[in-house]
Amino acid sequence: MRQSKLLLPTLREAPGEAEAVSHALLQRAGYIRQLASGIYTYLPLGRKVLRKAEEVIRQEMERAGAQELFMPALQPAELMQQSGRYSVYGPELFRLRDRHDREFVLGPTHEEVITALAGGEINSYRKLPLTLYQIQTKFRDERRPRFGLLRGREFLMKDAYSFDIDEPGLNASYEAMLTAYHRIFLRLGLRYRAVEADPGAIGGEGGTHEFMALADSGEDIIACCTSCDYAANLEKAEGKSLEPSATAGSDSKLHTLDALTDSGAAILSQEGGEPLVSPNSSPESAPRKLHTPGIRTIAELTDFLGISAASILKTVLFTAGGRAVAVVVRGDHEINEIKVLERLIREGLAGDEDMLELASPELVLQVTGAPPGFAGPIGITGPLLVDRDAAAVQAAVTGAGEEQYHLENVVPGRDFSVAVTGDFRNAAEGDCCPRCSDGRLVMSKGIELGHVFKLGTKYSVKLGASCLDADGKEKPMLMGCYGIGVSRLLAAAAEQHHDESGLVWPAALAPFQVHLIPVSHKDDSQRQLVEQLYSSLSALGAEVLLDDRDERPGVKFKDAELIGIPLRIVVGRDAAEGRIELTERSGGVKETLSAEEAALRVRQLLERLRLQAE
Repeated sequence: MRQSKLLLPTLREAPGEAEAVSHALLQRAGYIRQLASGIYTYLPLGRKVLRKAEEVIRQEMERAGAQELFMPALQPAELMQQSGRYSVYGPELFRLRDRHDREFVLGPTHEEVITALAGGEINSYRKLPLTLYQIQTKFRDERRPRFGLLRGREFLMKDAYSFDIDEPGLNASYEAMLTAYHRIFLRLGLRYRAVEADPGAIGGEGGTHEFMALADSGEDIIACCTSCDYAANLEKAEGKSLEPSATAGSDSKLHTLDALTDSGAAILSQEGGEPLVSPNSSPESAPRKLHTPGIRTIAELTDFLGISAASILKTVLFTAGGRAVAVVVRGDHEINEIKVLERLIREGLAGDEDMLELASPELVLQVTGAPPGFAGPIGITGPLLVDRDAAAVQAAVTGAGEEQYHLENVVPGRDFSVAVTGDFRNAAEGDCCPRCSDGRLVMSKGIELGHVFKLGTKYSVKLGASCLDADGKEKPMLMGCYGIGVSRLLAAAAEQHHDESGLVWPAALAPFQVHLIPVSHKDDSQRQLVEQLYSSLSALGAEVLLDDRDERPGVKFKDAELIGIPLRIVVGRDAAEGRIELTERSGGVKETLSAEEAALRVRQLLERLRLQAE
C-alpha cells in the first residue's frame, strides 16, 4: 500500500475526550474516530487490525471444531422476555418498535437467538456435540461510555455457543474453548490471566472464567496468589483474614475521660456520668451504649473511639425481591453485592431476575430505628446476612439502632443472629489465599478480553431447546457460552504495547509488517531501491506500507513511530550501495544491512507468524 493513497489522518495532539492511553493513541495514529459517545468509526488501519484479530480467532475456533454462522442484530423482545433477561439488562438494552408496534431489541448478546435456533433444528443427541460462533456487532446503552474502545455502546464481539447432551460433553466443550482462548491471546501477543469470575447478566449453572489483559487502565480488579495459580476477579475472589479475630478490647486505644473532656468530646452515660468507653471491653460484658454525636462513617468512628476498623461491625441495608435485607461486615471490609445476591437466591429470598439495591434512608430508619450511620444488627427481624469474618469478632462496636449512638461489647451469635453466615465481602490485598496455605493475595488491574460460561440448562429449559437422548427420552440441551471482545483487543494491545512515541504492535495484530520509508523520494537511487524492495517484499507475502509522500523526513519518522508497524526500513544516502537501515519498532535497535539481508529478516518474521498459527 502506498501511503499517499491511504486514509491515514494522524494527529499531533490527543483529543480532549481521550482518557486512556489506548484511546489517545488509536485516535492520534489514525486508527479510529469518534462519531458519538461510545460509538467509533474504524479507519482503514483500524479495520486491518480488527481483521487480523478476527483471522486468528477464526483459525482457533475452527481448530476447536466450532462452525461459523451469522445471526441478526435485531431480535424480537419476546425472546429476552422469555429468558428473563429483558428486565435484567434494564436501561442498558436498546429497545425499538417496528411499524406494526412490535418490540425489538438490538442484541447485547445472542443466547436467546442461538437457543431458539438450536431448539428448532436439533432433535437428536446424534447431532451433538455442536459449537456455533459468529463475529458480529453488539449494542449496550452504557450509562457512562469511557476509555474509548474499552467501554463503548457499539462493539465487535465473537460469541460462541456449545450444545451437548450431558455433563461430560459440556465439560469437554468448555475445555476445548479454554484451550482455544489461551492460544488466541498468546498468538496476539497479549499479557493476560485466566481468572475465576461471576457470570453476571449471562447467568449459568457451572464454572466461568474471564481472560484479563493486565493493564493499569483496566476497570476490573484481579486478585492473584503469590504462591499458587489462583486468580479471580474481585466479584468472585475469596480472601481469608490474616489477623486473629478482632475485639474491641484487644484492638482499642481508648481515650481517657480527661483527654476526652479536654477536647470537648466526653462520652458520659446519661444516668451517672460514668465513662461508657472502657479499656476493659470484653465479650463477657453486655452491650453498652456510646454517645457518638454526628459520627456516621467508619473513619470518623475509629478516630473518635481510638479503635481499629476491624473492631467495628457495619450494617448495611439493601432491597432485593421486594424485601429489605441487612448485611453485616467488618469495618475494614467492603460488601460484595454479587456474593450477597447469589446467597439470597440460594436461600430463596430473591429470584434470578432480582437486583440488589441500596436501601433508601427512609427504609433504613423504618427497619433499624436509626438513620444510616447508626443502624446496627441487634433487633433486625428480617433477613440478616453476616460475613464470616464479622461473625468471628468477639466484642465489637456497632450502630445502636438509635440516632447519635453506637454500642460496644456486641457479640455475634449472642446479641444478634448469625444463622446466615458466609463470604459476603470483597477480598483485600494481603488476604490469605483460599487455595494454598502459603500465598497472599495481591491486587492488579485488568481489561476483560473474554469470558467463558457453563450455562447448563438456563436457556434451553426456558426457550424449549431439547432433543432425544440415547434412550429416546427428551432432555434439555446443556449449553456453554464463550465471548471475546474483538474491538477491545485493539485497546488492550495498545495499552500493553506502546512507548512515549506511539504504538508498538505485536506482529500478529499489526496492520502492516513493514514500513518502507525513503528519506527523499525524489532521489533516483533511493526511489529505485525502494521500488525494488516494495516489489520483492510484497512477493514474499509481506504486507508493506510505502511512505511515498512528499514530506520532510522528520514528519515521516514521527508518523512511523506513532503508527507502530513492527519493522521499519529506511532507504537513505547508502541507497546507491544497496544498503538500508532496518529498525525493529519494539526494541528501537537500528542496523545497516543490505537489501538482501533485510528481505531475509522479513522472511523470518513471516515464518514465525506461520509457525504460531500451526
